[in-house]
Parts: sequence; structure tokens; C-alpha cells
Amino acid sequence: MENANIMVCVTQQKNSKRLILTGSEIKKNDDDNLYIIHVVTENQSFLNQNNDGKALEYLFRVAQEAGAELTVLRSEEVLDTMIEFALENEITDIVIGKSPDESADSLPEKLERELDFIRFTKL
Repeated sequence: MENANIMVCVTQQKNSKRLILTGSEIKKNDDDNLYIIHVVTENQSFLNQNNDGKALEYLFRVAQEAGAELTVLRSEEVLDTMIEFALENEITDIVIGKSPDESADSLPEKLERELDFIRFTKL
């Protein structure tokens, strides 16, 4: 059976831990890989907080507890960067939060359309 490569996309939302834990549940064995990513634009702080250090430390700890790698990427093209990461890491599953705007133009919907060969879990 092929190993799973799970990508959990975290944002400014407080549900990051829930997303990471869901990604961890998808991971079936030690050969599966769990990647936690957050893409921020050049002018954006990490989690829209003044205390980015604590936010990063929290996410790093939660990712580490789940046996995951945390990757923070800076890019003006968030969608393209997420797609590139998924392709480069041969991602098989993506866990992402639902957008309050569930229209076809929301980031999760666009990502799922572009990567329609990958299993999605939206929380």
C-alpha cells in the first residue's frame, strides 16, 4: 500500500490544533508523512497577532506532538504556493478549514478544484 502524505493547511483561525489532530488521525503508520503548512503574504504577520513568536511556538509544539513537520512559507501567491507544495511533496490528503465564504471563489474550493486527484477533509 502506498504511503500517505498528508498536508494540513493552517491559517489565522484558532482551529489549527483541531486541523492538525485530524491530519494525525489520517496518518495510519510511521511511514506516512504529516506536513503542517501556513502560507503568509509578505506583509502579513504569522497569525495576525502581535506575538508571532508565541503563535509559532504553539503551532510548532502541536505539530511536533502530532509527529509532523511545520513549514511556514511567505508568498504573495498563496494558492499557487499551496499547490506547488502539494505537488512537490506528492500529497495524497489535504486537511483544511472551511471558509466562512463557501463560494466557489473561496481558497479551499479553489484548492480542491486544482488538486481534484487529492482527498480533501474540510472542517
